Amino acid sequence: MAAKYVYFFGNGQAEGRADMKNLLGGKGANLAEMTSIGLPVPSGFTITTDVCTYFYANGQQYPATLAAEVAENLKRVEALMGRTFGDPKNPLLVSVRSGARASMPGMMDTILNLGLNDETVQGIIAQSGDERFAYDAYRRFVQMYSDVVMGMEKDILEHLLEQKKEAKGVHLDTDLTAGDWRELVGVFKATIKETLGVAFPENPQDQLWGAIGAVFGSWMNQRAITYRRLNSIPADWGTAVNVQSMVFGNMGDDCATGVAFTRDPSTGENYFYGEYLVNAQGEDVVAGIRTPQPINKANGKDSCLPAMEDVLPECYQQLVQIRGILEKHYKDMQDIEFTIEKGKLYMLQTRNGKRTAKAAIKIAVDMVKEGLIDEKSAVLRVSPSQLDQLLHPSLDPKAKKTVIAKGLPASPGAASGEVVFTADEAESAARLGLKVILVRVETSPEDIHGMHAAQGILTARGGMTSHAAVVARGMGKCCVAGCGDIKVDYAANQFVTAKGELVKKGDIITLDGSTGEVMLGQVPTVPPQLTGDFGILMEWVDRFRTMKVRTNADTPNDSKVAREFGAEGIGLCRTEHMFFEAERIAAVREMILSEDVEGRKRALAKILPMQKGDFIGIFREMKGLPVTIRLLDPPLHEFLPQEEKDVEALSKTMGVSVQALKNKVDYLHEFNPMLGHRGCRLGLTFPEIYDMQVQAIMEAACELTKNEGFTIVPEIMIPLIATVTELSRLRANAVAVCEEVMARSGVKIDYLIGTMIELPRAALTADEIAREAEFFSFGTNDLTQTTFGLSRDDAGKFLPFYVESGLLEEDPFVSLDQNGVGQLVKMAVEKGRGVRSGIKLGICGEHGGDPASVIFCHRIGLDYVSCSPFRVPIARLAAAHAVLGE
Repeated sequence: MAAKYVYFFGNGQAEGRADMKNLLGGKGANLAEMTSIGLPVPSGFTITTDVCTYFYANGQQYPATLAAEVAENLKRVEALMGRTFGDPKNPLLVSVRSGARASMPGMMDTILNLGLNDETVQGIIAQSGDERFAYDAYRRFVQMYSDVVMGMEKDILEHLLEQKKEAKGVHLDTDLTAGDWRELVGVFKATIKETLGVAFPENPQDQLWGAIGAVFGSWMNQRAITYRRLNSIPADWGTAVNVQSMVFGNMGDDCATGVAFTRDPSTGENYFYGEYLVNAQGEDVVAGIRTPQPINKANGKDSCLPAMEDVLPECYQQLVQIRGILEKHYKDMQDIEFTIEKGKLYMLQTRNGKRTAKAAIKIAVDMVKEGLIDEKSAVLRVSPSQLDQLLHPSLDPKAKKTVIAKGLPASPGAASGEVVFTADEAESAARLGLKVILVRVETSPEDIHGMHAAQGILTARGGMTSHAAVVARGMGKCCVAGCGDIKVDYAANQFVTAKGELVKKGDIITLDGSTGEVMLGQVPTVPPQLTGDFGILMEWVDRFRTMKVRTNADTPNDSKVAREFGAEGIGLCRTEHMFFEAERIAAVREMILSEDVEGRKRALAKILPMQKGDFIGIFREMKGLPVTIRLLDPPLHEFLPQEEKDVEALSKTMGVSVQALKNKVDYLHEFNPMLGHRGCRLGLTFPEIYDMQVQAIMEAACELTKNEGFTIVPEIMIPLIATVTELSRLRANAVAVCEEVMARSGVKIDYLIGTMIELPRAALTADEIAREAEFFSFGTNDLTQTTFGLSRDDAGKFLPFYVESGLLEEDPFVSLDQNGVGQLVKMAVEKGRGVRSGIKLGICGEHGGDPASVIFCHRIGLDYVSCSPFRVPIARLAAAHAVLGE
């Protein structure tokens, strides 16, 4: 049997259904469904997505049987409508619209009023009795078709239209007469021929196939490609084409067109929300040429324009009934398009409406209360990635803004403040109660105090998982990273944008970490509102998910925030972040610069009580929940000053010559510190460092167990293991310290010693390593770097090109590379459990807060994921989706 490429709908009968979106696209499937349930839908047919796939696989040719199927279904439409396509006396006009299986509003092309020419326009005049309407429709068609199909710059014809209005002394299109439109059609067609060298097509069949080809072609236009990339829509899905008989909202004052949502898409409130225009076609509502009117008084309480419920009350009441029918049928908030022709209502589209996170949660919870959906459906209705909007302040959408640069949206939220260029300035200003934005070429661990003090961070270099991005997300700070549009001049305390704007220290800027925009001045923000509906939804989420969600937290405050967001422990506590506070860095530098073990131990003894205090605070906030603490990971040179003035200051403090300090800095410098003397390699060459840290961990745990009755099970994590021999030696050292502290304290507690799997060799030999490790925590940031052989901070120079050009589907530092890095993780899970069945397995890289990565972690059987505090709810929801999607 030959493949079927065209599906008809009309007069209450449809060959398609709502569940055929993959084949008919969302628009086509829903037109068929609305027809089947008895709603007034103009008849038409849908050309399937299979044709789009064939089109691109076969040199933009169509299947051999397609033309016959289109002709057959066009005759069915003609029979229902009582009109004939191309007939000069009684013409049928059609619209040609795209319709992918995933909603892509405005991304692809539409053509209305197709079938008009110098002969058929006379038939439209005879049908309608309105010459002005007919020529208005004709000029719209010529404008659309020349743009979408013929590739004419739309501004050329738009300019001619503006010239006409100016010559006539009018402002609105509606003020032009039939003669004006007739004259413009002639001018338009002459201009097209002069500009493009080809005549505007007069044959309706040529017009139809030109439009069908243009819609299929628009699947690969740049805006559609970009939209698909941003929304993870596969390119091989293709689009359908919908050919539908035209109904007209611009035939007079008893005609209208509009767009509505069955609930408010911004707030989720349960009232009918929408706009319409009298005597208009669909594009007029969204084009902004005329001010749309509210469909009802509830929606238009701030509008002085008449509402549809007053102007066209019978049609409005019919639309209200259809609203109820659609919500009950689809069991979701709908985005609808409608047209009223001579007092008769027609439905042109329905689809699940796009909504804010706040609205998504309210609608989901309300629909459970209304009995429309169950709790499982409600949880699945809310996208994990949407929650970012709720968990950070966001810019007031009504506020004016002046965008001067754009970078990577590295950490969501919005922030305003005075520009400062050093971490010390940020901290000093914060002490005075000032709000600042820290601007750096790129940040380093030494900037941590300034990052903490600042409202937001802006860097000229670095990627989505750069230091600035990772730390900012952990802090819940707004961050725009990798902003190549700015050139930072530290000496002059200023930066210059690519557009030439000069921003100096003390000037106020605003960052939008959700879009990457940098704006001049202060733009008002809206604080996050975690309403009662949010709590209700998250209760359902936790009921369904099976995988635990921990947090990456380095301070008691981070731990507190994460716990409030529902974290079930700490999966990564990075101890090096504790070393950078002002009163500690001197002792750390003294330790590094010491020439012998005894000198290092004296310096470490100063740090010990500070680290112990940190761990007490963190254990206390977690109150018995598991805490995984990673021993020192970065190379020692990161703790030493790099700038001349800082070296001189340290020289005076320590009584060491400037040259001696410079020699030490040079000695510790590494060409590729990511692959150098760091992690367990430090612990093996300077074991006293790890001994001090383990002592601080165990003393804190024993003290709280004895004095406050907490049940604490510290999980001590040794980073960057490549061989089991590294782990066995460091494990023996750690066990000795743990036993000595417990004996001295008179307290016996359970503890675990494990490792971070972040090197391919560790994953490949996970069965050997599991003999010494009681848990694995997958450090997927470094595992991605070492598997791909690239630095995440430098990859920002070319990774965007890789993603945009299709070399990579996703940035592997944002979403886990499941086919490569993911397979190493999966192998390590299987090997580890094969040796130690009860081994605890988790992930603590930035991927722990990425929904797709969380679902992968559930699928391969990890016990938990760990992510920054502000992404904990996202990971909880993704973990529930993982279960419900099985």
